[in-house]
Amino acid sequence: MSSKSFSMSMDEFKLFHSIDRSLYSLLVDEFLRDPVEAMQVMAFWIWLERAGFRKVVSRILALPIFLVNELADEAIICLKYINDLQFLFLIDGNEISLTQNILKEEISLQFFHENRDDVLNGIGKALNEVCTKALNDIMDNAMKRNNVASSLAQGSNMMMSHSLSQQCVQNQDLVNNIHDSESSITKSPSSGILRENRTMFVTFSKGYPVAEWEVKDFFTRIFGDCVESIYMQEVKNDEQALFARIVFHNPSFINFILNGMTKAKFTINGKHVWMRKFVPKRTSFSSPPPMIK
Repeated sequence: MSSKSFSMSMDEFKLFHSIDRSLYSLLVDEFLRDPVEAMQVMAFWIWLERAGFRKVVSRILALPIFLVNELADEAIICLKYINDLQFLFLIDGNEISLTQNILKEEISLQFFHENRDDVLNGIGKALNEVCTKALNDIMDNAMKRNNVASSLAQGSNMMMSHSLSQQCVQNQDLVNNIHDSESSITKSPSSGILRENRTMFVTFSKGYPVAEWEVKDFFTRIFGDCVESIYMQEVKNDEQALFARIVFHNPSFINFILNGMTKAKFTINGKHVWMRKFVPKRTSFSSPPPMIK
């Protein structure tokens, strides 16, 4: 019995990889990431799918846009772990928590380095078999637009690179109008929903202070007028606030931010911020830190 070989035109091949093309376009056109580095990120994600993690690309593409950029940063961290032994001692495993949530596996950075030969081989195949063929026209257009293949954006700083000073003044005026206290959590006159159900708990990395206006500006630039109030940890002038609470106008913002996960990580002006839904403690021995008026 004779067998017929199956052939696919380049247009058909690119149509077959339309989801991969959409995600790559997001990286280079929306975030202005380096086209070559972004292609390596795509190869890493495609390899994960080939390694048995289901629907990685489609899951990432379904996330809120700012989380996609965070995941790309985590992919770069994984690639550095694979290629650079010295990098093992510079970053802790919590740096890829968002990737772990997407994969729904307790996969570690150590895993990528210990299996570096297999991972590099798999990423190389993904580059040659998929990326260079399915994404080449998008990469060429991005490189022409950028003139050089240089890194134009890292993390979520691209979302906050314009008119920060103007936004700071506007946001500070809103923050100064806060008159609520933790002891009197009431319904918002506008939403009719308990404030505690519209609140997220935020933690900051020690040694990387984040100002109140930076937090508000970050979410305002993404969602518009979404923040009702922010309560930073009360500290002395020479100390850093390590946590805060953000009250949104509507709980839908919380669902959008978490996207089914228990916590989310962001990068605000190069500083990591963790967020989870606020859970009020009712017992005295485990009561949460007080909010500030």
